[in-house]
Amino acid sequence: MSDYLLKSICYDGQIRVFTIDATETVAEAQRRHDTWSASSAALGRTMVGALLLGVMVKGDEKVTVKVEGNGPTGHIIADSNGRGTVKGYIANPKVSLPLNENGKIDVRGAVGTEGTLTVTKDLGLKEPFAGQVPLISGELAEDFTYYMATSEQTPSAFGLSVLVDKDESIKAAGGFMIQVMPGATDETITAIEKAIAEIPMVSRLMEDGETPEEILNRLVSGGEPKILEKMPIAFECDCSKERFAGAIVSLGKKEIDDMITEDQGAEAVCHFCGNHYNFSVEELEELKTNA
Repeated sequence: MSDYLLKSICYDGQIRVFTIDATETVAEAQRRHDTWSASSAALGRTMVGALLLGVMVKGDEKVTVKVEGNGPTGHIIADSNGRGTVKGYIANPKVSLPLNENGKIDVRGAVGTEGTLTVTKDLGLKEPFAGQVPLISGELAEDFTYYMATSEQTPSAFGLSVLVDKDESIKAAGGFMIQVMPGATDETITAIEKAIAEIPMVSRLMEDGETPEEILNRLVSGGEPKILEKMPIAFECDCSKERFAGAIVSLGKKEIDDMITEDQGAEAVCHFCGNHYNFSVEELEELKTNA
């Protein structure tokens, strides 16, 4: 089954829950960037978090998540939208660290514990909305949770999980976001907190064959969850040769002249997907007339 995300409500609308299987989506990013285990987990968690935020906007409205920590992976960027697609990029894809004290991939060590998490929402208005918080964990789920509470004043809880195989491939990736709606009772909140504390790693559950529906039931078993939408999700990059041509034009005539005389052409590589676009001398000459 292809990757998908469930939107649901439970406890008579007191709680909103999103559960997601993003295994193939994160696997596609791993293949394109040839990431090693710690980088795979950090990039994958960021992409899952971006998808969970992205489904709260409409259509082609865009959410960009940027994680800038002081760890060896460097900055991480993930772009998602209301259609359920995501693309991601990590500055240093080749980070592999010893397992942490819990025997798990050391995402905190890879990302770092000092830095920022920035979320930018382009909703088609004149100015995009941007919110930024300091990293409080580096494990990322806690950082997304802190962002929602601080920047969007929405009490939420995130679970972000990526399981990497011995050959660096992605075994499972997914997560959840739970939001407490206004008017939620103390009893409901206590039940949710207990379920979050007791749930195993989402990627382990998925490795064992559990679906987003079954994970939803683990989280809100007594809350009569109602599924509102089942949305397919996928890795998708919107880069194109035309877009890179526009970027070359913006460099100006002198830069383009240098490409022609020194390099006899140009090659552009997309950070997000790794696609290569080649420009011949003739193509550059034509772009120069527009510069």
